[in-house]
Amino acid sequence: MRSPLNSYIEAIPPSGIRKFFDLVAEMHDPEVISLGVGEPDFDTPWHVRKEGINSLNRGKTFYTANAGLLELRQEISLFMQRRYGLLYEPSNEVLVTVGGSEAIDACFRVMLDRGDEIIIPEPCFVSYKPCAIMAGAVPVVIDLKMENQFRLQPEELEAAITDKTKMVFLSYPNNPTGAIMEKEDLEKIAKVIIEHDLFVISDEIYSELNYGNEGFVSIASLPGMRERTVVVNGFSKAFAMTGWRLGYAAGPAVIMNQMRKVHQFAIMCSPTLSQYAAVEALRNGDNDIEMMREEYDRRRRFLLNRFDKMGIPCFEAKGAFYLFPCIKQFGMTSNEFAEAILKEQKLAVVPGSAFGTSGEGYLRISYAYSLRDLERAMDRLQRFIQARK
Repeated sequence: MRSPLNSYIEAIPPSGIRKFFDLVAEMHDPEVISLGVGEPDFDTPWHVRKEGINSLNRGKTFYTANAGLLELRQEISLFMQRRYGLLYEPSNEVLVTVGGSEAIDACFRVMLDRGDEIIIPEPCFVSYKPCAIMAGAVPVVIDLKMENQFRLQPEELEAAITDKTKMVFLSYPNNPTGAIMEKEDLEKIAKVIIEHDLFVISDEIYSELNYGNEGFVSIASLPGMRERTVVVNGFSKAFAMTGWRLGYAAGPAVIMNQMRKVHQFAIMCSPTLSQYAAVEALRNGDNDIEMMREEYDRRRRFLLNRFDKMGIPCFEAKGAFYLFPCIKQFGMTSNEFAEAILKEQKLAVVPGSAFGTSGEGYLRISYAYSLRDLERAMDRLQRFIQARK
């Protein structure tokens, strides 16, 4: 009997994050402290939940337009203009998706032909390379370095470009490193991209969780970049709406029209209830964003201080809600370190190797947890490393 499986899919390894947390789940131990999940610990703001409830009470349970409620697309356009200086036409340049992940997948399928190369800087979120492969493209990895604050350097980009390169994938603020790219960094990258006539997908899901002095800058806002960039964002991180499964993409109409076609055939439309709630989030959620960002920043500074006192190198991440401390001094792989500390101290963290080979020797620590839990977790980490001195 011949194989029933697609060889491309069969060859893709499972998520390194999920593989590790299967170990945590198998322990069934309430004493385990987990710093691994990339999910806000805040409830979705009540006024947003209330609007979702109201939409049900009003019988708003039918399909919306394929691209999403026009009212929501209008609010997305206003939000992007207000926060990032980007102006998109709601009717044909904005697409509402089932999370940012669907937007990325659809973008790959629309823009990449089989054999096209896409440059993906690592460490990065685990889905990017598999989605590129499933689209028939060839991922080309650039290994980023802590000494450069995990920022993509123009000479690194230049060296990775070939005659098959079509696209560059950017994800800042970054998961797992917490790195950001400031305007001057992006300007150097944009120059190379324009010179080689490339396109960009910019995953900006953590754009509102930016602790730099200048605030977030989208590469699409730079001269010559709007027409060659698709911006992906969503509601999961900034508005604590992970379970609502809602994201969006914004870009040139020639690309978005084709992405809408993929969305039509694969999804139909995003959840109606979630769309009505998202309208409320965009209209009246700026204060919620500020409150959560201030709390994340407090936790970030607490962890940086603890790592410094423990003698664990960790550059000052200024985005998202992750830190990426270096554990090379302990003579273990990141997977060995994570398994050992889970077994000995009941502390769950994610091995850096889950995010690419350049993540080896690091751990991803999420601070989407209370200060009390973070303090207990750092005490366990300190006991773990003291036992090895």
